[in-house]
Amino acid sequence: MRTFFGACALGAAMLFGIACGQSGKPVKELNPEELAKLLEKPENIFFLDVREPSEIATLGTLKGYVNIPVSQLEGRLKEIPRDKVIVTL
Repeated sequence: MRTFFGACALGAAMLFGIACGQSGKPVKELNPEELAKLLEKPENIFFLDVREPSEIATLGTLKGYVNIPVSQLEGRLKEIPRDKVIVTL
């Protein structure tokens, strides 16, 4: 299950980078320690869930994540802050 979520997060981050025109920049996959350090200042983090509604209905969601399905991402980029670290699921 952890591998599945890791793959989802990596894929979402790559799609997000492409949608933002940042496809040339490397995508950073966080390990648990790095995420824990970021969570010390949650005001600097934007949690983005890019799964489709059917996936959320099946698997559930996490408190605090904003859902913008990957199929809508390009049209909703203005909803995503540019001054925060974006952690995707």
